[in-house]
Amino acid sequence: MSYQHKDLAAGRWSQLSFLEQMANIGSEVERALKWKAKHNEDYCKQASERALELIDLTLDSAKGFPCLKELARMREAVVDFFLGSNQFHSTEESWRRYFSGFTFAARRNY
Repeated sequence: MSYQHKDLAAGRWSQLSFLEQMANIGSEVERALKWKAKHNEDYCKQASERALELIDLTLDSAKGFPCLKELARMREAVVDFFLGSNQFHSTEESWRRYFSGFTFAARRNY
């Protein structure tokens, strides 16, 4: 598999805390939201694919079934929102709310 985040895929990602991982995923989702709002489909797709890559790295390093279940559902919703028909009726605001807590917590731990 070809990774866009090569250094993270090489093992650095698993060294980050779960909060840091989720905050980084949120950053990529935020970029995708920005490009979606600007109607730039190519950049939106690229950012959403980077977010999915980070979600997959998190799934690979996750421990515990409840965490895996949440991550898998979140991945499904990201795919649905950015690349699918949005059958879950996600909104830009719902994505920002979902990831803002992780970003706040990750910053607070520094």
